[in-house]
Amino acid sequence: MKLSKAVMKLGDSATLALNSLGKQLRAQGVDVISFAAGEPDFDTPAFIRDAAKRAMDEGHTRYTAVAGLLELRQEICRRFAQDTGLEYSPEQVLVSCGAKQCVFGAIYVLCDPGDRVVIPVPYWLSYPEMVKAVDAEAIFIRTEEKDEYKITAEQLDRAIDDRTRAMLINSPGNPTGSIYTEDELRAIGEVAEKHDIAIISDEIYEKLVYDGARHVSIAALDPRFKARTIVINGLSKAYAMTGWRLGYAAGPIDVIKAMGRLQGQVTSNANTIAQKAATVALAGDDREVRAMLDEFSCRKTHLVNRLGHVPGISFPVPRGAFYVLVDVSKYYGATVNGARIEDSAAFCKACLDTERLLLIPGETFGADNCVRFSFAVSMEYLEKGLDRFERFLERLSSKA
Repeated sequence: MKLSKAVMKLGDSATLALNSLGKQLRAQGVDVISFAAGEPDFDTPAFIRDAAKRAMDEGHTRYTAVAGLLELRQEICRRFAQDTGLEYSPEQVLVSCGAKQCVFGAIYVLCDPGDRVVIPVPYWLSYPEMVKAVDAEAIFIRTEEKDEYKITAEQLDRAIDDRTRAMLINSPGNPTGSIYTEDELRAIGEVAEKHDIAIISDEIYEKLVYDGARHVSIAALDPRFKARTIVINGLSKAYAMTGWRLGYAAGPIDVIKAMGRLQGQVTSNANTIAQKAATVALAGDDREVRAMLDEFSCRKTHLVNRLGHVPGISFPVPRGAFYVLVDVSKYYGATVNGARIEDSAAFCKACLDTERLLLIPGETFGADNCVRFSFAVSMEYLEKGLDRFERFLERLSSKA
């Protein structure tokens, strides 16, 4: 059958595909180490799983309001106030099937065909595809490693024109682990205010910050910024609930209601049982979250220390999330098994073929000079994987 032009523009999710490949190879008995994971390797905490079981036993298996359970939205509002200083009413909150649905919903209701959305590079791979899906245009701003891959207010100001409708910001960021400071966000907010554009702020890694870094929401810095910002968050990363598919958005009530109308025609409410469990998760004391964060912090330190002694690569030290974006372009030009490595995809393919180590090519994120490491793996896997990475680079050095 003939497919629509809109869907033919879209690519597959490379990160999901490569993560699945790693699992498939291991299931086949291949000794593969995967640094592709975009999800915690921990189980969802037991008290959250128990809450889901209770919800089923108590018969909470029917539809909820499209926007989500009132009790959950109230708890989300409480956590916003407690964690970021943001005050929202439940009517300003929409619960969706993951933060990804929230990002798409915000883009959909804000943009008409031909409108432009500013996206910093490197970016989470789904952002440009979502913009394409609504027949809008992504305007990319390239960033540099020396700036921890963060855009400046000056860059944003130069990129905006009369067709620009919104900008996307992701802090802490995937794939970079970068966190914008309060001063950086204030400057960006002033530019958005000057040009009257919306801000879609993806804060899904909010709780995963290291070494004394602090997450700041741009919406919390000024009432003017809050009035034009849609804050996206969820439970996938911090609570190890990726498979539960639950995220939420908060923002101006007209935007949130519009996103709710869209959701009502597409998916209706998010999973009711997951909503009940999420209410309990957010009401908890976050001991399990802190324990996971401590383990991530140890892994991050170990990964950064080892990579720091590897010749020919460079990277900014991540301050949040669980990724390191590594520039490996100095090794381009080598030939392995008859194939010349010219880009990140070829680099990752050769690494998998020769060392059974799975990395994510940076081209996926608009950064073809890089590859992404995830440290959402055990310390044992980190050690083995880094041994393989170093062996692979030694092989390339001899072939360059």
